[in-house]
Amino acid sequence: MTVPLANPEGRLTTSSAESPKRLADAIFRAREFGIVAVLVGFVAVTTAIQHRFLAAQNIKFIFLDATIFALLALGETMVVVSRNVDLSVGSVLGLSAYLSASLFGHVHGIPIPVVFLAGLGIGTACGVVNGAIIAVGRVPSLVVTLATLYIIRGVDVLIVGGNQVVVSSLPDSFISIGQSTLLGIPDVTLVVAALIGAGAYYLRTFRSGRELYAIGSNPDAARLAGIPTARRIFTSFVLSGAIAGLAGVVWAAYYGTIDSTAGTGYELTVVSAVVVGGVAIFGGSGSVIGAAFGALLLETINTALYVLGISAFWDQAIAGFLLICAITLDHGITVMLTSALRRRSPRGA
Repeated sequence: MTVPLANPEGRLTTSSAESPKRLADAIFRAREFGIVAVLVGFVAVTTAIQHRFLAAQNIKFIFLDATIFALLALGETMVVVSRNVDLSVGSVLGLSAYLSASLFGHVHGIPIPVVFLAGLGIGTACGVVNGAIIAVGRVPSLVVTLATLYIIRGVDVLIVGGNQVVVSSLPDSFISIGQSTLLGIPDVTLVVAALIGAGAYYLRTFRSGRELYAIGSNPDAARLAGIPTARRIFTSFVLSGAIAGLAGVVWAAYYGTIDSTAGTGYELTVVSAVVVGGVAIFGGSGSVIGAAFGALLLETINTALYVLGISAFWDQAIAGFLLICAITLDHGITVMLTSALRRRSPRGA
């Protein structure tokens, strides 16, 4: 993706011709459409083998599980396009799920919106810590978020101990969030789909969103162009944490029983969904819509394994395999695209 530059009027222009930009966009858009084709083909093959795969209850489970991962992928995408990664999302989700759901037992009659705000606040606080260390301290995001993954999980274990929040302690109106449907599609899925659409519009339309792509494409050029890279990276981690906190409340409403293991291992699935969905792990390209389809694909595979009677241990193996394939494909596309753009350049270099 070309690097946006700020002109005197404060508008974004591009540092190269439109034709290379269109070529890059076309290649990565085809990458995203390929995920949809794979998803449709996989569903068709699985249904041919086991007809009950498309049962209404199975579809509902797929959508609900994929919704949580797609919501996490929304925040993760904003981080990855800037050439960073947030490995703490699973731990943030677990901490938020327990603390927010436990409010029902400690504060009688607490409104559900307040519980969602509590989860949002918990996630935001975690995101602020990650963003401050990475953006201000200039410590690699992989190192920081790997550390906070274990720190937040340790805090969660200390707080929870051997306790758990059980379904009977939660109000019916809260549990119904994960149960109510519209035309067979869970209501929460429709809400998250709207959030993903808003996130895609923000990244592609607003200046601050497009600057994340510029930072991921070429951090040094973005800095020279006057883009506030530290501020943008900090904001992306705050948003990722806030969304993970929100996802924790949704997780609590869906599963009902919450202990210290909530969200364990989710970071691999989320990063896999983002990269498999067409977001380049090297930054600078991809969309939240593609990441959402990546989450749907991985969850469909997980459900298909269960329906076909295959061990669930293959789920993470497949996710890891798809992650390796996606990274290799992205690297190959980048190399070919760079070569093609050089051949188009008048200077030939």
